[in-house]
Amino acid sequence: MRNRRFFALLALFAVLTLVAAACSNDDGGGGTETGGGGETGTQTGGAVDCESDEFGCVEIAAGEPITLGTLQAISGDTASLGTDQVNGVMLAIDYLDGTLDGTNGQLLGHDVEIVQEDDLCSAEGGQQGATALAANEAIVAVVGTSCSSAALGVADQIFSDKGILLISSSNTNPGLTSEEAHQPFYLRTAHNDKIQGAIVADFALQELGATTAATINDESPYADGLAAAFRDWFTANGGEIVGQEAIQSTDTDFQPLLTSLADAAPDVLYFPDFNPACALIAQQAREIMPDTELIGSDGCLATDFLETAGDAAEGVYASSPDLSTFAGGEAYQDLIRQYNETFGQAPPSVFHAHAFDAANILFDAIESVAQDDGGNLTIPRTALKDAIFATNGYQGITGTISCTPLGDCATDVTIGIFEAPDWPVEGGNPDAAAVYSDTKTLEEVSV
Repeated sequence: MRNRRFFALLALFAVLTLVAAACSNDDGGGGTETGGGGETGTQTGGAVDCESDEFGCVEIAAGEPITLGTLQAISGDTASLGTDQVNGVMLAIDYLDGTLDGTNGQLLGHDVEIVQEDDLCSAEGGQQGATALAANEAIVAVVGTSCSSAALGVADQIFSDKGILLISSSNTNPGLTSEEAHQPFYLRTAHNDKIQGAIVADFALQELGATTAATINDESPYADGLAAAFRDWFTANGGEIVGQEAIQSTDTDFQPLLTSLADAAPDVLYFPDFNPACALIAQQAREIMPDTELIGSDGCLATDFLETAGDAAEGVYASSPDLSTFAGGEAYQDLIRQYNETFGQAPPSVFHAHAFDAANILFDAIESVAQDDGGNLTIPRTALKDAIFATNGYQGITGTISCTPLGDCATDVTIGIFEAPDWPVEGGNPDAAAVYSDTKTLEEVSV
């Protein structure tokens, strides 16, 4: 198992010493837990019966790389969101030797290579990219998608039909892990927006003293689901929704819509949209609704917003995972230092650490099921799925990772609210502190 010296340096934090350990299945068949020392979980005896696995095995010859796919938004208006996550996966590959030093480690004696596809932050992009990756028999698993619209009923189904793991570090739409829609090979290290919507609503009610609110969401499952979660929690806790509007992410003129909403004089306008729409809404709302507090979320919280909104960004709130809580703070700062050194900039978005964790629990699952025969690896697809879904109590950068049968692996989440220009992204203030922070479990917001 990898020597996770990166976290061992932080031994004063007992919780982080767990990260330094190997993952092993407990005797009761429960989850994969980090523990002290130990050998890898790699199988070395007996043959793997690939014919009995509905989806077969991935065969990797000695000297050949282990191939992962990434399906992220790496072009267009949302490129910062996907590029940030690809960078997180690359840092996890760097860390395979237990250090973050700019040189890639190996997994079971093999290099790890990435095949990238672009999800275009759309269903069409998700279908095209997933179809291309699923046709590549060398792909062991895929880290993606960036946007829920590229996954929900599209990439999640394409990969599940092929028995290929899809693990997302930024999909947050509640439907992806619902009883009705969950696909068996899909999971995520990103939070469920039932949590984020509730915390944003609490911020509006308790900190801003809001009694009324309006929402604007684009057509994406992400924005639609998050706005709905906010409305549900806001009204359940005494607030009143005085307007809700739907837009297309390609729209640029929001003045008529904002003028209509302004008639109700909402205390808060919540618009968890992607850029540039999010930035343009803020820019135009400043003139039309000057007394209304403006709140976006992590699809908006990016370098692009600050650049597009300009002076109108001042004082706009946005929610995202509270980065200051990650791994006691110090481990995350080490990751950020290497991020800056490797990529020459601060992160442009907020899901790089979730991608780092997604790749690491995937690597541990591969180690636990792969059969090594003189350097030739055999990885059964169903066993790999079962191993990663069994992850339980894993102490990652983003917190404790325990995967439910429906694929939610972040079930106890701290969300922070940041006020521009103090946003923790390139162009803002990477060391920004949240003006409000709260922790909720998936269980408490699902009642």
